[in-house]
Amino acid sequence: MNEAAMKNKRIIIFDTTLRDGEQCPGASMNLRQKLEVARQLARLKVDVIEGGFPVISDGDFQSVHTIAREIKGPVIAGLARCVPKDIDAAAAAVKPAGPHGRIHVFLATSKIHREFKLGKAQDEIVRLAVEGVQRAKSYVRDVEFSPEDASRTEPDFLVQVCQAVVAAGATTVNIPDTVGWAVPDQFGALIARLREEVPEFNSGRAIISVHCHNDLGLAVANSLAAVRAGARQVECTVNGIGERAGNASLEEVVMSLKTRSDWFDGLACGVNPREIVKSSRLVARMSGLIVQRSKAIVGENAFAHASGIHQDGVLKKRETYEIMDPQEVGWGHSELPLTKHSGRAAVSARLKHLGFKLSDADVQAIFGRFKEIGDKKKFVYDDDLTALVGGHIAEVPETWSLEYLNVTSGNQTVPTATVRLKKRTGKKGEPDVLQDAGTGDGPVDAALKTIDRLTKVGGKLMDYSLRAVSQGKDALGEVSVKVDFGDGKLVSGKGASTDIIEASARAYLNALNRHVGNGKGRGESAAQPSVSCL
Repeated sequence: MNEAAMKNKRIIIFDTTLRDGEQCPGASMNLRQKLEVARQLARLKVDVIEGGFPVISDGDFQSVHTIAREIKGPVIAGLARCVPKDIDAAAAAVKPAGPHGRIHVFLATSKIHREFKLGKAQDEIVRLAVEGVQRAKSYVRDVEFSPEDASRTEPDFLVQVCQAVVAAGATTVNIPDTVGWAVPDQFGALIARLREEVPEFNSGRAIISVHCHNDLGLAVANSLAAVRAGARQVECTVNGIGERAGNASLEEVVMSLKTRSDWFDGLACGVNPREIVKSSRLVARMSGLIVQRSKAIVGENAFAHASGIHQDGVLKKRETYEIMDPQEVGWGHSELPLTKHSGRAAVSARLKHLGFKLSDADVQAIFGRFKEIGDKKKFVYDDDLTALVGGHIAEVPETWSLEYLNVTSGNQTVPTATVRLKKRTGKKGEPDVLQDAGTGDGPVDAALKTIDRLTKVGGKLMDYSLRAVSQGKDALGEVSVKVDFGDGKLVSGKGASTDIIEASARAYLNALNRHVGNGKGRGESAAQPSVSCL
């Protein structure tokens, strides 16, 4: 793949949504959610999927291992520090991918990291990097090495490191702008120098990759400057999610190469652009990170024209104010909606058409929720179904489930909620039913406070977002929450309904069930294992 990439001017798209993207606070996904995203990435036709950091947790190991077993087509990568146990874990995780497995090892090289984080001299860094690559090479043919904080590493030393790891067997050397420090001209010049001084980057024996962060809003610009200078792999994430301000946005990199092929001298990637919007929406739902309306390519306003002059121009000739065709990236495609009269077979067929791989039990559970929604609204759209699937696979075992909710509210009425919950007792599977009523500052607050009274688990709502999933006044509302239950962790929850109060209660209960599930749901906390990121 490396030689072909050099000769054919092919840009390899390395997607790290499931690794670096998922490290963004609030973006944690469970195994089923990660697998659905991985399937969509395969349909998107990315070249490499970095599934996670196997050594960091059993969950990450299982995610990478399952993706390596289930996903066909892309290369599956696992991240590892230049530490034997990390590399061994990554090797075991990617083993089911066979020849499509990659181990991605990294080690910090910048002066500030050497002195204050690692406490190691340059020669020791080179030795550890070489040993890490050699150990990874004993497991797989495809080894990638990243000198962490490369953009702040002394150029002479960076050249030395690149030469050493390529000689040790690295097939890809990734140059990370770990803290988003670089600017395009400088970063492009660094990549050009590496190409000049490391012969293997020109011979096809190894390729240069880049991994840019967006702290100054330059991740995509730096990535594209690197491509112009000779990089042949770009590491990016769907919607640009990731640590701090995020990573280079996959959709922006791909469409820049395609739309401005004149400037990039025919460089191209194999991504299917018609899957971009679908991928964006799925990642947003599974991660709980909503895409801003003005986001390039995939934001709701990306192809919206409010100005009369612009509207007139687009009506006369679309290209006057649109440099891309919206349909080319997946906008404008909608299927005929289902109704409450649609049967289980029709719903199952539509779910399969949308790309979901679900068991009969899953389909039956989703069909039950579909019928509930169908009774409340005229049409059930594809986006509604996707939201129902997202809610279903995000679920954890339900210690508490919603049986009944009634809320009274008004501008001259004290908001009051009556809530009935079912609790699984563990005694022969028989549930207990509890009911109570409470007041609050508003209908949502009243419902959540009543849930706290019933469960005797007090939670503090730290973040709340509501979005309409589909069109119309009866649109399905999807609520995402982050709750602190007093242990310093933020627990995410989601819920969907045509009634936003019900959706809010379901989202809160989803978070509560994760909290009481003793680790079955994953929270975010500063107390989590601290790891380096690229």
